[in-house]
Amino acid sequence: MDFDLTEEQQLLQETVAQFIENECPLARLRELYDDEVGFDSVLWKGLAELGVAGITLPGEYGGSELEILDLAVVAETLGSLAAPVPFLSHSLAGLAIASAGSADQKSRWLPGIAGGETLATVALAEGGGGWMPDQWTIESAATISGAKEIVEFGEHADLFIVGLAGGRLGVVERNATGVEIQRVESADRTRRIARVAFDSTPVELLEEGGDAAVARLCDIGLVLVSADAFGGASKLVDMSVEYAKNREQFGVTIGHFQALKHQLANMAVEIEPTRALYWYAAHALDHIPAEAPRTAAIAKSHITDRYQQIARDATEAHGGIGYTWEGDTQIWFKRAMFDRVFLGTPRLHRNRAADMAGW
Repeated sequence: MDFDLTEEQQLLQETVAQFIENECPLARLRELYDDEVGFDSVLWKGLAELGVAGITLPGEYGGSELEILDLAVVAETLGSLAAPVPFLSHSLAGLAIASAGSADQKSRWLPGIAGGETLATVALAEGGGGWMPDQWTIESAATISGAKEIVEFGEHADLFIVGLAGGRLGVVERNATGVEIQRVESADRTRRIARVAFDSTPVELLEEGGDAAVARLCDIGLVLVSADAFGGASKLVDMSVEYAKNREQFGVTIGHFQALKHQLANMAVEIEPTRALYWYAAHALDHIPAEAPRTAAIAKSHITDRYQQIARDATEAHGGIGYTWEGDTQIWFKRAMFDRVFLGTPRLHRNRAADMAGW
């Protein structure tokens, strides 16, 4: 039995990687990192033209109807290149409408989301880290009032999928009455965030699919963050190995030093086996749904933890330059911080996984 990715999935990863490497090399990434806006609409449009904006959406609305694993391997690629694009939240927003929207809602919004003309995002977290459906407090009615934190690319989004009390979802358009968007400075400048407040703002509820659709959406989000974290951690290992091959000290490359060899080997051993965690969790979402919630929680908690530790180790492996703005490892270090927190901390999801296992 072949447990590797299919040729089509490998080609998908290679195509996305080549596009990002050509259109957003490190020099361009640094420009966006330092830029106040931090969003390249041309880069996002190019990815959308490759089909990235609608990978799992229905074909009748312009999507590719692929599986969650296909979506996840793209997330890995974007994570490895620290791509400054709204792929994560845009994908979740499209899936929310596809799984819980009415026929009218799907026909109105999904074509624009799949084609990239409409930028959508999810607004789930509330103050105090309330990421999960049972923690959402904004009451659902014809209008909503309240605020959401850590909204990815909230300043640029045309459409918000909002988590509401009772584990429900609603759609709010950017130009709706009472929407106030406030930029929030954060460490990870590859994924800009905002605080979005609503004051008697009209909302359309997504009422198909019930609790199961909302729970599945959250699990997909955990898998995508896990994939992004795996890609980023693997990139840091590669960067550290390459640096060790070229940096000289005392007349030899530092890769000759036994202590550093051990550190690099430990980094690789820590992250490489976790590839199977996110692959299996993504596969389970489409083929073994009973196992999906727990495997998604395990993948998110473990891989994002490993990512942060590897980011620390990679910074140390690069020596003094690793601690500076001029060094490149800081870009992925800060992305690791985002992945660890977005959709809930490792501790939250370890506790969820333990509860689901009956421990």
